[in-house]
Amino acid sequence: MRLHDDIHNFYEKIVVEEIIKRKLDKVYSEDVMADFCCTVLNQLPPRYIRYDVDMAFYLPQSERIHMEERVQTAIDVAISQISKKKDLYDQPT
Repeated sequence: MRLHDDIHNFYEKIVVEEIIKRKLDKVYSEDVMADFCCTVLNQLPPRYIRYDVDMAFYLPQSERIHMEERVQTAIDVAISQISKKKDLYDQPT
């Protein structure tokens, strides 16, 4: 078994969906997005799964909605934190 290939955190999928929905990947550079995703995911509890289809089948709709709300809140917090560090990101490397 290869851990990184066989299991993943389901919240990652929801985070990516919300990032695409908000078009945040068009706003921030790849470097900022990497920090941004870490900031978002560190606010959320891990929810490890092997197959996405398992979550789609067994996850109650109310829990999925709650997870999506948590992701939205975590993204809002991360946007706020990134905007406070904007000067740091804007500096040439």
